[in-house]
Amino acid sequence: MEQLVKTTAVIFGMTLVRYLILAGIPFLFFYIILSTSTSKYKIQNRTAGRKDFFREILFSSSSSLVFAVIAVVVAFTPLKSYTLLYSDYNAYPLWWAPVSLVLSLVIHDTYFYWMHRLMHHKKIFRYTHKVHHQSTNPSPWSSYSFHILEAVAEGGILLVLAFTLPMHTEMLILFTVVSLIINVYGHLGYEIMPKGLRNSFLFEVINTSVYHNLHHSKFKGNYSLYFRWWDKLMKTENPDYVKEYDRIQEQRFGARAAMA
Repeated sequence: MEQLVKTTAVIFGMTLVRYLILAGIPFLFFYIILSTSTSKYKIQNRTAGRKDFFREILFSSSSSLVFAVIAVVVAFTPLKSYTLLYSDYNAYPLWWAPVSLVLSLVIHDTYFYWMHRLMHHKKIFRYTHKVHHQSTNPSPWSSYSFHILEAVAEGGILLVLAFTLPMHTEMLILFTVVSLIINVYGHLGYEIMPKGLRNSFLFEVINTSVYHNLHHSKFKGNYSLYFRWWDKLMKTENPDYVKEYDRIQEQRFGARAAMA
């Protein structure tokens, strides 16, 4: 038990530091150092304040602890022997490692979409997801800003992946890093996608910062995390998304360039 406590403390420290770095760097550049020169990238006109940032960091810290506990349960208790996690790359073909990472994002997107919609149920929302939606104008610090019960639900994806998808432990760790990076981008509050995305196939597939920002400002629709397909299939995509995205890109590049 003592060793588990020490391991949990270490993983909690690593999770928290990773969050502070991956959320802190873009916050530093967009909200402090380059705040003037990047104003045309800004999605909402309203501005979040210090109280918002401190609240987000506080809740994100508690979420980091929850994620650490779940990680320890999955990887450092007897439960691990029942999972599909492996530590020897020779156990599967090497090509499976990157494929499993991609599949983990697809599984996570499905898990997140339905978990997220459940969190918006009127009988559940105020007890869980309301904390996250206090950030009506999200910042990178919003990425892990969850009520403790939502943090448990969010962290549950580690259990789902561990029991459904053969993954090298390093790929599972990489999954958590990639997931956080995309999450930070979704909550950035600024759109940084290149102008060429608009007329590419990828625009119809992946989410953008504008996509998730609309969810925070409108409180419904755009429930997915990485990809647009679940929202399209279930008809929950905000009908103003493309128009709003074009508005921001026109703000950045000009009317002609935005659609080029």
